[in-house]
Amino acid sequence: MKPKRSEKMFKRASKNLVGAVNSPARAFGAVGGKPLFIKQAKGSKITDVDGNEYIDFVLSYGPMILGHGHLYVQRQVRKALKHGYSFGATSAPEIKLAKMICGVFPGMEKIRFVNSGTEAVLSALRLARAYTGKTKIIKFSGCYHGHVDALLVAAGSGLATLSLPGSAGVPESSVQGTLIAHYNDLDSVKAHFETHDDIAGVIIEPIAGNMGVVVPQDNFMKDLQSYVSSQSALLIADEVMSGFRAHYGGTQELLGVQADITCLGKVIGGGFPVGAYGARAEIMDKVAPLGDVYQAGTFSGNPISMSAGIATLRALKRQNPFDTFNETAKTLEDALKQSARRYKVDIAINRYGSMITPFFTKGSVSNFQHAQAADTQRYARFFWAMINNGIFLPPSQFEAWFLSSALTKTDIAKTINAIDIAMQEVARI
Repeated sequence: MKPKRSEKMFKRASKNLVGAVNSPARAFGAVGGKPLFIKQAKGSKITDVDGNEYIDFVLSYGPMILGHGHLYVQRQVRKALKHGYSFGATSAPEIKLAKMICGVFPGMEKIRFVNSGTEAVLSALRLARAYTGKTKIIKFSGCYHGHVDALLVAAGSGLATLSLPGSAGVPESSVQGTLIAHYNDLDSVKAHFETHDDIAGVIIEPIAGNMGVVVPQDNFMKDLQSYVSSQSALLIADEVMSGFRAHYGGTQELLGVQADITCLGKVIGGGFPVGAYGARAEIMDKVAPLGDVYQAGTFSGNPISMSAGIATLRALKRQNPFDTFNETAKTLEDALKQSARRYKVDIAINRYGSMITPFFTKGSVSNFQHAQAADTQRYARFFWAMINNGIFLPPSQFEAWFLSSALTKTDIAKTINAIDIAMQEVARI
């Protein structure tokens, strides 16, 4: 790999972009070295400014489920562009995409489009508080819900830990109403309800992806829904990442649960900026202009994003690649485990649908504390070895790998070969 142009662009970008990036996840800080700058992408591949080509398992952190530059999506976007870029008024694509999404999320009768997952979450929290007349929110350590002040919270030890701001600039007053629970631990949720009588809702990633992939165990999600409902609070499912990733629709249906409010993003925009939150009508009718919960946005329901989302979901439904995703993820899991055994490297693999994460740690990973025990130095060594062998991975141990339907058998064979080479590098630490 020759990153000369990327290094030059890093110097140029550093002058006017904070840290040379527009999102910390792109900075490669967790793996060391300078970030790669990307020139183009097509299908399952992404190419940097030096001309190095990689099989892409980042996929813009999830949206590119069909691969890059899908022809049908491109055609539909070009058609939409001919009619204009933004109207500041409602248009047909908003109606179509809303109907498509509500039709596959049981219990979702109405939806409001916004511009990002973060915006969807902050709007959902406001709505939950207004609907219940309560103020506090429970979140789970390790689940990331965007850079909302109230949810940028670092949890300490114990089931009823006091909330502390997890970012400079977030005042303690912003997080005083946020309580921390532990993923896969219903008792940690119950402890808060037993102490507080003003909890409006519980927000969770049904399939966690922002501490690496972590899945619910032993009917955790079903038991959580039942308990939250019994406490007259709302369950908020953050499916910004997991939506349409294991099933055409939400992960909730596969888990046998139905959240009161669902947050979406990524796949439903086909690679364009988008977010959404939806619920049954009696909840959503609290939102302006029907109700007194104010939320607005100039670019909400942007016709280009809506058209890209419609095309992506149509193509995804036709392809129905979810069985193939499961098979491919299982193949990668087996390759990672076999290679790790061969070179005596401790590893745990979590996967769900088209999301997978290898943790360099002993034992299983079922919560944030387990994930934090992973050896990040080993992941960094693995990451760079994979990069050098043409595989583009998330530059952090605590991010999910994503699969696209554009992956070929040749891509998978090359990835498996790279895994074996990279695992040898890891074993040298």
